[in-house]
Amino acid sequence: MVKKEEFLRENGDNGNGSVSRTDFPPNFVFGVATSAYQIEGACKEGGRGPSIWDAFTHTEGKILDKSNGDVAVDHYHQYMEDIDLIAKLGFGAYRFSISWSRIFPDGLGTKVNDEGIAFYNNIINALLERGIQPYVTLYHWDLPLHLHESMGGWLNKQIIEYFALYADACFASFGDRVKNWITINEPLQTAINGYDAGIFAPGRCENSLIEPYLAAHHQILAHATAASLYRRKYKEKQGGQVGLVVDCEWAEANSDKIEDKSAAARRLDFQLGWFLHPLYYGDYPEVMRERLGDQLPKLSEEDKKILLNPLDFIGLNHYTSRFISHVTECTEEHYYYKVQEMERIVEWEGGQVIGEKAASEWLYVVPWGLRKILNYVSQKYATPIFVTENAEFELSSLLAKTKTLSWYQSGLDPALSLRYFLSSPATVRRRRPPSAAASAVVLTGKHEVWCALRSLVQPWKWRALIPRHAPSRADPLQCPVRRVNLTRHPLLARILSNHSQKLRRPLPFTFLPSVTKIDPLRSVSSGGHVSSSSLLMKWPLLVLLPLPLRN
Repeated sequence: MVKKEEFLRENGDNGNGSVSRTDFPPNFVFGVATSAYQIEGACKEGGRGPSIWDAFTHTEGKILDKSNGDVAVDHYHQYMEDIDLIAKLGFGAYRFSISWSRIFPDGLGTKVNDEGIAFYNNIINALLERGIQPYVTLYHWDLPLHLHESMGGWLNKQIIEYFALYADACFASFGDRVKNWITINEPLQTAINGYDAGIFAPGRCENSLIEPYLAAHHQILAHATAASLYRRKYKEKQGGQVGLVVDCEWAEANSDKIEDKSAAARRLDFQLGWFLHPLYYGDYPEVMRERLGDQLPKLSEEDKKILLNPLDFIGLNHYTSRFISHVTECTEEHYYYKVQEMERIVEWEGGQVIGEKAASEWLYVVPWGLRKILNYVSQKYATPIFVTENAEFELSSLLAKTKTLSWYQSGLDPALSLRYFLSSPATVRRRRPPSAAASAVVLTGKHEVWCALRSLVQPWKWRALIPRHAPSRADPLQCPVRRVNLTRHPLLARILSNHSQKLRRPLPFTFLPSVTKIDPLRSVSSGGHVSSSSLLMKWPLLVLLPLPLRN
């Protein structure tokens, strides 16, 4: 097992050092983000068709508290108030997802729903009028129900064509103003939780040997097809960029044994390599081919031509890390984990946990893991990295405590996961002796890293069969119809804003950049790379930190 003191001397501590606003460049921008199903509500209004999440949440036994997104936080009717809140708090960017079934109610792409186009046009225009840049996710898990019921959804190769039609409609309708596109959010979660464990929509768990790999395969090709379409048809005129968001825990070998090191590498390939390797090297990781054999779909030469289009950026969602040991008899329930022949461990030698426990049962605060995974991704794929998620905020954790916010050294006591968020950038940027892996970004001098925290409001929660209620606004989830004038509770972002105003001095972070106007498409890093100056991510409205790394 790993000895804590020795390891941290070499790799940095758990990030309890202070972080100041001056640690970041003057054009540093904060942003917020959401996803359509979690906040919009209005599930039967505006021409919207049903999605797989509508069906899933209304199926008995799938959601323990029987909540759903029928109303959610009623963003569909109150988006102007939400956008005004974003502007009032001083955020410079907003990432949201488009509901596929609001654009094409049946998903087939035969007739555009004008009401859906108008709704998102209104959001985009309102954002730009307030100086807020839109960042748009095309697919955040809410597949049109008709595509699932009529053809099997992501299990059918035809889905690639339908996704391309949907992406084309969005690029054509919004691309004159939207310059940053994310095709698919966390395809791993759709593949494993949707088509293996069955705890996410569409809730399938009948054929874990085939279905998750087929669903992943078609998502990868759908991303590549949409990205290729944008570059061919829209990029020259619109000047935007396209990326993919993947999620991954850092996997640290539990010993110096070659078996454990191989198991850790294997774990990373089954998380990240599964989705990124085909886009950079034209095929799945060799270890996946060896272990899955014919269960892993084959890529045709035509597929490979579509795939080998580099990403403009990699969106990386990282929450925690694990020590990994090789085991021949894995106790994990699902085949996806069994075939990896590894055990995920959360303890150092001697029994101390890998990091401080956070609000969620699976989340430990391990800032050094963020630096390690950034180094890994940068070296392997040499593409700008957006850390699109790296902490979780739980309202119940914050409200259960009354301690004063403490920004320095130990971070925020009332919201432990925010401590992870505040400490991670310091840990990532810690000055260390020069080495090839010293920084995820300065290897080429081009890359930028963006760190994000979930906050502001809590949406409806995805997690199935877990009694985690989302007390957003007036808690409308128990009501099958719209509630009028739901009260907004800006939650953590309001607290941080008030704290900043109260102190009247520089905080580790302020919501506003230190310059008046920044064109997010013309921010140039030290290496001359033109990139956007802010990016956000998913779920509730989030605090987002764009961060260029350095030794």
